[in-house]
Amino acid sequence: MATPLITGLAVAAAAYAGRYGIQAWQAFKTRPVRLRKFYEGGFQPTMTRREAALILGIRESTPTEKVNEAHRKVMVANHPDAGGSHYLASKINEAKDILLGKTRGSNSAF
Repeated sequence: MATPLITGLAVAAAAYAGRYGIQAWQAFKTRPVRLRKFYEGGFQPTMTRREAALILGIRESTPTEKVNEAHRKVMVANHPDAGGSHYLASKINEAKDILLGKTRGSNSAF
């Protein structure tokens, strides 16, 4: 007598688990793809080493050749001749200069 009841409950539990699994899989497939989290917010009045590193996507203690490589990659994507912003290009150049120790910040033309 108890066997059909236990079997029925097991089938119902399996059905609910399957339904939940299908819903979870569909939600997982339709979620937005976030490749990378970028810095949200404006520029500081005087650029710091931290902000410069965030702009170039590197650490503050990155070697010179890696700073130049990161600068090149970011500039290719944001160069004014390729439709980028003059303001962003100046900030990218300023970030490179700060990380290389050439300026102390806020020498942007804008």
